[in-house]
Amino acid sequence: MRMMLDIFAQIFRTLWAHKLRSFLTMFGVAWGVGSLMLLVGLGEGFRSGNKRGLAEYGENIMFIFPGRAPAVAGSMNSARNYLLTYQDYADIRKEAPHVRQASPVLAREDVRAVSEFATANGQIVGVEPQFNEIRFLPINQGRWLNGLDESQRRNVIVLGDELTRNLFSGRPALGAAVLLNDVRFEVIGTLKRVGRGDENFTNMRGYIPYQVMATYFPLKGENHQNSISIINYQPRVSAEHLLAQEDVRKIIARNHGFDYHDLDAFESMDTVQQAEMMGKIFDAMNLFLGTVGLVTLALGAIGVINIMLVAVSERTREIGLRKALGATNRSILVQFFLEGILLTFLSGLIGMGLAGALMALLGTQPSPGNFDPPKLVPASAILAISCLTLAGVVAGLYPARKAAMLQPVEALRQE
Repeated sequence: MRMMLDIFAQIFRTLWAHKLRSFLTMFGVAWGVGSLMLLVGLGEGFRSGNKRGLAEYGENIMFIFPGRAPAVAGSMNSARNYLLTYQDYADIRKEAPHVRQASPVLAREDVRAVSEFATANGQIVGVEPQFNEIRFLPINQGRWLNGLDESQRRNVIVLGDELTRNLFSGRPALGAAVLLNDVRFEVIGTLKRVGRGDENFTNMRGYIPYQVMATYFPLKGENHQNSISIINYQPRVSAEHLLAQEDVRKIIARNHGFDYHDLDAFESMDTVQQAEMMGKIFDAMNLFLGTVGLVTLALGAIGVINIMLVAVSERTREIGLRKALGATNRSILVQFFLEGILLTFLSGLIGMGLAGALMALLGTQPSPGNFDPPKLVPASAILAISCLTLAGVVAGLYPARKAAMLQPVEALRQE
């Protein structure tokens, strides 16, 4: 124990005697570790922000929109518009084996909403009760639409957060009346806010039973009888999203008289596929950022090895004198080995601490769009510690062995 204390005392005296050199060496390693942690943390913040943005749609959500079908196979010059219908949705529910859940969506943005206190223009959406099992719609007060609302065609409405604020301005909304183009509806529920900042599109919606929407506010225009705006659906499991998409396309193509193999005839959105693509992009980005950080860390470690070799050369006479007075090869080896380990680990801890403090500071600032504050990634911390251990061993072991193998007489002759 006494010997170890003497060795550490000698190490700190040596580092203090060469303050500038020690500082620059430690700065290089700390910069490498901090860069690695911060770069990977920024990438993880971007990944989690986009994942959160997709999650606010719901889990494994897929959309099918009205499209253009070619009258002649493969020729979009002969394309004709087609509309989705309630029958398309009913067939999907009945015939698509890989679809777990689906809901028709009938949406209009020209419906004027009036409360006792204010007037607002938002998007009024007619949906069936299962819609909230597909989309992320957290209830704030009251309840969501149910089967009786649909079957009995009740004039009830669930308001999004922003629409609630605009119509009631802090006053109680639950149980109050809202006029939609002079038709009275009772507010049975309000939703929590989703998204960040000015992402108000979803929050400006009001949801009413589909059959009520189809009765009072059908889509305008010719040939819109029984037509709907969108069909939302989910695959049974995320791995079956392409099979579910194929099921839906076959039904739509059959109902509207075109070949389902003609991909240009479909307008759709697949959040499962988007999430997979984003995951690959972020994996590649993390690999790139991590490589940049590791290269910086490696340069710092090389600096430590170089400094330790210089220290051995400078202290050759000291080593010879200590060995002449009885110091063993082991004690010399331990001293230089610990000196290399101490330099790298102390520098690494400083780099991690500074990176963590900077991430915490950024976490207090508002994040733009789908970008979360950078996060300390445990895997990158473990990687940094592993690299530091390796760098410390290499930085300490080779110069230490070189110092320990010096012969006392030859060492004392060095100038």
